[in-house]
This record gives sequence, C-alpha cells and structure tokens, in this order.
Amino acid sequence: MKLQDAITDVRGIRVGHAHDSDAITGCTVVLCEKGAVGGVDQRGGAPGTRETDPLRPMHLVQKVQAVVLSGGSAFGLESATGVVRYLEEKGIGFDVRVARVPIVPAAILFDLGIGRSDVRPDAEMGYQACQNASADPPAEGNAGAGMGATVGKILGMGSAVKGGIGSASIDLGGGTIVGAIVAVNAFGDVINHQNGEILAGTRPGKIGPVRIGGDGVFADTMQVMNSLAGKTILKFASRGNTVIGVIATNAQLTKEGANKVAQMSQDGIARAIRPAHTMLDGDTLFAISTGKKKADVNVVGAFGAEVVARAIKKAILAAESIGGIPALRDLDNS
Repeated sequence: MKLQDAITDVRGIRVGHAHDSDAITGCTVVLCEKGAVGGVDQRGGAPGTRETDPLRPMHLVQKVQAVVLSGGSAFGLESATGVVRYLEEKGIGFDVRVARVPIVPAAILFDLGIGRSDVRPDAEMGYQACQNASADPPAEGNAGAGMGATVGKILGMGSAVKGGIGSASIDLGGGTIVGAIVAVNAFGDVINHQNGEILAGTRPGKIGPVRIGGDGVFADTMQVMNSLAGKTILKFASRGNTVIGVIATNAQLTKEGANKVAQMSQDGIARAIRPAHTMLDGDTLFAISTGKKKADVNVVGAFGAEVVARAIKKAILAAESIGGIPALRDLDNS
C-alpha cells in the first residue's frame, strides 16, 4: 500500500475541516464511525477538553466515534455538539438501549488573539466539518483547527509566526499504519527535529529599550526566557497557545495501550517544539485504534512520536500568512 503521508492512510479514518477565514478560526473532526478504542494524554498547564475521562482505564466506554480539534478557546468546545448531532442522525454511538450516544472527545486551542474574538467554532461548524469529511489526505496549514494557529509568542502576537495543521503517517511493516494530525499553536519555537534548528518561532523584537533576539530571523525562546528581560516578560506572556492532535493506528490496542501510545507520542511535541508542555500551553493528544493488526504497543508509541513531530513540521511548511501574522514561507530566512 502506497501511503499519502496522512492520518487518513489508516483505514476507517476520515477527516473534515470547517473554518471561517475572515474570523480566522475553525475546527477539524477525525471520524471513526465504526468505533475506535481511544486514549488521551494531556500535559500542558492550560487545557480545554471534553469527554476525556471516558478514555481513561477503569471506565465503561471503550470506543469513540469521533475526535474534535477546535479553535475558539473554551467556546470552541461547542463544535463537538454538531459532531454528536451528525453521528446521532446516522444512528452511531454507544448503545444505552433508549438511544445511541455518540462518544466525541474534543480539545481546543486559543486563537482569539487573531481575527475576530467574537466568532468561534460552534455546533454548525462542527456539523459542517463532518459533512466535509473524507478519506483523502486532509488540507494542511491554514485549515480547520489550524486556521488561527500561531507559534513563537513570548514577545506577543506582534512577533509571532503563523502555525497551522499538519498530518503524517508511517508504515511499520505488514500493513500496520500509524498516522497523526496536529494543530500547532505553540507558545514556544518549532524545531526541525532532524537537525535541531529553529524552523519557526519568535521574531526579534524590542521591549522598552531592550532589543530581544539579536539580528537573526528568530529569537530563541529558551534564551529569551532565561534573560533578565525574559523573566519579566514571562509574567505577561501570551496565554493563547496549545498543541492538540490525534494519533491513529490500525494496530489492535487495548484502552491501556491507546493511553500509552498517546503518552509516548507526546515525545513528538517535545522533539519539535521548544519549550513544550508549559503552563501557558494545554498540549493534548488523543490516540485511537481502528484495526486488528498485531503490533507491539512500544513500537506503535515510538513511531507515534515520530509522526507527530513530522506533522508539526508539515503544518509550519504549509502555513500561509494571514491576519498580519507572517508565515515561514514569507520570511527571509536564507
């Protein structure tokens, strides 16, 4: 099977985006209508989530029918309501005898600082994302939950670079696939995990009389944080961050295994974003298992981290300038 380097290479997965390019916000749905064993790992200090408790071990529900990634901060959790409605209309969900209740976990990122803060993903946008869902490789960059994503915000939005959404996959052999889709809206810098260099991040700026970041294309967020000025800046730094995503596989996983894959895949965020998992981020990853391929959970988790890191890089490379925030492609980084 020739892969298209996207989460939709995992059979049974469809992805749909919906967004408002004027308000610069949107949502993304990962549909697994036949059900998928789910897990979650949440590490950032400022999360916004829905229906994550059922994914943890020692809970009744074993499978989810969709996962939603959304902009709009906590307001954006409403988009999952539209996904629930879409699935209910199709008779899909957890059977409670008197009804079928769709299990739709969700996570949000903060994009209210770009575009319009009074327009957020709602139930109608979530429903539209379901209608747009396809098994084709999903659009990357400025699409869905990545529409209003930005990175490198220690000096504020005026020094940020456009983030976005990206997807990647890998064949572990024998037809076992691991894929990921990630919306990249980080406080820190995005790192090219293959060479350790800053791919996109904070652009140099001036705080009062102090010049931050030297003459390079990007200031190093870690260095800024540890500077005298940076320690003061951190008290007022942007809370508008968070990286959210989904790892999917056709490997057969238990609920415990899915949670372990989500946990291990967070290493991909740590490889590709510096710093990661701060109190100013709400980094959350879901893992879903759709198939019955035999695979070691350690291998699936290890390569889950790899596809997450690659998806993050692809999100930045595909992003386009919007709302006064420049994309990497438009910066002079020669």
